[in-house]
Amino acid sequence: MKPFKRRRRGGIFATFEPAEAHMLANLSGQVVELLRDRNGVSESEPDPLFAQVGMTGPLMPPDDPVLRRLLPDAYRDDPDDAAEFRRYTEQSLSAAKVSNAELMIGSLVDGGLSFDESDLESTKQIEVELDAETVQAWLRSLTDIRLSLAVRLGIETDEDLMLVGASEDEAISAMAEIYDWLGYVQESLVTSLS
Repeated sequence: MKPFKRRRRGGIFATFEPAEAHMLANLSGQVVELLRDRNGVSESEPDPLFAQVGMTGPLMPPDDPVLRRLLPDAYRDDPDDAAEFRRYTEQSLSAAKVSNAELMIGSLVDGGLSFDESDLESTKQIEVELDAETVQAWLRSLTDIRLSLAVRLGIETDEDLMLVGASEDEAISAMAEIYDWLGYVQESLVTSLS
């Protein structure tokens, strides 16, 4: 990856290797799938007024620890208030997260990403150009992806990150490297904004 930079005429751009772009699209797609699976049939009786404006959702927090991190309780000390708040906000929060991830994938596709497996061996660079809206979508989506990976890897502190990075399990070590790389991508994007 060549870091994000600001163009003189406006906008921000970066260049990714095809494998990097595929990985970003794949991880974003996994977040989308996870959130969409959660937004199935409502677990609560819909309030007729709120149902008309699409403000009904589940009362119970998700079972999946990643979803619990992406869709946390608003009131940790009051389960009833947390359930009511979740009922009226979770679906719109999920929809916003899905939209951000889809904007990220869309900008990768616009930059030349193809989902043909032979493109992984290509030397063609994927150049993404982001406007103000897509910058925010990328920042939010990168955060969601990193939070998801952190939960799956058990990273809660810097010490956890060091332990995961030093793991002898190749799969865990590889995921830790991806987590670090995503941090670099996010930092590069934030730096380009200043």
